[in-house]
Amino acid sequence: MLSLKQSIKIAIGSIGSAKMRSALTTLGIVIGIAAVIANVSLGASFSQYFTEEIGSVGNNFIIIEGKTSNLLHDNELELVKTTPGITGVSPMSQQVAEVKYLSTTRQISVQGVSADYGEVANIPMESGSFLNDKDKYVAVLGSDVAYEKFGRPVSEKNTIEMTFVKANGETVTQNFKVKGIIASPETSLIQSGIESDVRIFIPVSTMNEIMGEDYYWGFFASAESMESISEVTDEVDRRLARNLGVPYRDIGNADAKPYSLFNQEEILEQVDQLSAAIGSLLTAVALISLIVGSIGIMNIMLVTVTERTNEIGIMKSLGYKNHEVLSLFIVESMMVGLIGGIFGTVLGVVGAYIVVGVMGMPHVFPLGMIFIGVAVSIVVGLLAGAYPANKAAKMNPVDALRHE
Repeated sequence: MLSLKQSIKIAIGSIGSAKMRSALTTLGIVIGIAAVIANVSLGASFSQYFTEEIGSVGNNFIIIEGKTSNLLHDNELELVKTTPGITGVSPMSQQVAEVKYLSTTRQISVQGVSADYGEVANIPMESGSFLNDKDKYVAVLGSDVAYEKFGRPVSEKNTIEMTFVKANGETVTQNFKVKGIIASPETSLIQSGIESDVRIFIPVSTMNEIMGEDYYWGFFASAESMESISEVTDEVDRRLARNLGVPYRDIGNADAKPYSLFNQEEILEQVDQLSAAIGSLLTAVALISLIVGSIGIMNIMLVTVTERTNEIGIMKSLGYKNHEVLSLFIVESMMVGLIGGIFGTVLGVVGAYIVVGVMGMPHVFPLGMIFIGVAVSIVVGLLAGAYPANKAAKMNPVDALRHE
């Protein structure tokens, strides 16, 4: 009776007797498993990376933007602010201004916001403090503006000069005292067009006064929690639509509304869908390598069966049953798959770790993929070796002994 232990011992001996051939046979499995492992790990890393990036934009944020100017005013701001579930909201306006520091002038985007913006948009301060409701001609600078734009660093309490161009072509120049410097962001996602590191923030009331305007281009709000953000967003949508004269039947039609509205949850869902689609595509490509690898195992096992025809005949003449011969070759095929799976898993983990390290993303590796990768490689070996093993098991012992 041929035991499993004996079958494994014989399989290892057979694999070891043809090291180069065995190595080339397992190469397809190694590449396939490595590609699958790396792609799954990269997909998880991408997903976490973008989740962290989006989280850095704000706490459970909701963004409302007018599609036309002169649409959103204090009345709409009050509607959003008093919506149940809203914990903070900042109106926003923006202009490109000529900013002068000492003798250097640069074109820089200037954002008008309220004091709430610092909290709802997760603005980390390196020095000084963010705007408050009493501020007027003060500015908070992004790290890139403070340290890169003017060739020399701008410090807290320094004065910068900003020149704005009004709609009628009139220019307005005003000095602003630097109140604080925003810390360099750890993330690089475009924050709905509001990259804090390359912008200057001033009080929105001051910007509207300079520009002679009484409206905002949008609102940046935050909900109590991610669990309630969808419900809160819908309520904000209903209130704004009713106030701006949007028919009830068109509330669900984004094209029919004069404003756009989206929240953090919706962006995360889109990111998850994108990550899943990319991951599925990459995994499908990687599975092709597994198919090629399985064909390689089947081919080499057929060659092995042919080479060992005499050995099979001797085994059968000694009383070995068909199922024992079958199990012998099945075990050998599974061993080839297992070896390829182990090396492929290690290669996939190392490869993913290097790639995410170079790209500056968090390394996320689902530990369950180690077991899945090894299990898949064994199954591939099993399926690829089934036909050659069955062919060996059904050999007539007399014909096998006569084979040259």
